[in-house]
Amino acid sequence: MTEKLSDAARDAILGPLYDTGWVMMTERDALKKSYKFSSFVEAFGWMTRVALWAEKWNHHPEWFNVYNRIDVVLTTHDVDGLSALDVKLARKMDSLA
Repeated sequence: MTEKLSDAARDAILGPLYDTGWVMMTERDALKKSYKFSSFVEAFGWMTRVALWAEKWNHHPEWFNVYNRIDVVLTTHDVDGLSALDVKLARKMDSLA
């Protein structure tokens, strides 16, 4: 069972994500980031690679794509906030970008 991140866990694991451009949303317990690629094909290819991991982990991002930009929101709906799955997927997204 997935659990919501505790305050102590947040302090320990969210800092490195902030360093790579992730920010907390003010209106909900979620992380967001915008990725920009050189072309639509590169952006769509990245989304496809992320989708394979998201499906494997059964944890799917909220995202919006316009041409070469992708806006991503990560949260775990089952716990109504951030979980370790969001951190795991954020790290994978960054490594694939």
